[in-house]
Amino acid sequence: MSFYTSNGEYLARTAGGPTKEQINNGANFVRTRENNKEFGGSAKVGKALRTALSGVVQTMGGSNLAARLTAVFKSINSRATGIRGKRPIALTTSKDMLRGLELNEKLSLTSVFNAPYEVEANAERTEVSLSVPSFVPMNFIKAPAGATKFRLTLACGLVSDYSFDDSTRNYEPDNPIQNALGNTTSGALTPIGNTPVTFSLSLTVPNAIEPDNDVSVVTCLGIEFYQEVSGTDYLLAQGNTMQIIGVF
Repeated sequence: MSFYTSNGEYLARTAGGPTKEQINNGANFVRTRENNKEFGGSAKVGKALRTALSGVVQTMGGSNLAARLTAVFKSINSRATGIRGKRPIALTTSKDMLRGLELNEKLSLTSVFNAPYEVEANAERTEVSLSVPSFVPMNFIKAPAGATKFRLTLACGLVSDYSFDDSTRNYEPDNPIQNALGNTTSGALTPIGNTPVTFSLSLTVPNAIEPDNDVSVVTCLGIEFYQEVSGTDYLLAQGNTMQIIGVF
């Protein structure tokens, strides 16, 4: 028997199935080996994005983010042409597949923040900006109990396309220098009241990089909630969430 936990539950299952030796060398497991290579590569791309967004994942990401990112990049990989087990994982050709992904699978951004906004990148993709026209917070924000203030955060991460490297027998970034880098900026703490507010946030990609054509700029918008107690603002554990709103 093998014992493990899943979603907080203790589970058990009987051991069985093919051995590691059979999977690695058996003629009947060629397709399995191909799938394992591509799945492992997809996990590496997802990890690169999580590394780029490490400054916000802890407070606004969900527990299943790694698995969901792997699934997205595996879908991108499955659409590519080439030899199975070595097909590229090119976000630059499938940007729409990542747009709209919620970092917190249990709480969507639009369920707590639905004010209109615009996001764009400059022609060189060295800067991304967010514009939120005037809105009344209490009318467009569904805050958790106890929240008195909120803060908007704009984040970006650079993710390279990945290709299979025959020398390492693994997927490697096409552009390692510009891969897995990120930056964040946040607006001011703002009361959740009936006074209209506007926001204009912008940030530059890290290290003054001008992204190459094989690198995508993943842009996210998030919201955090705070409670003011005796003049001090405390970040709440609930209600915080972030969504990928653009891939440039």
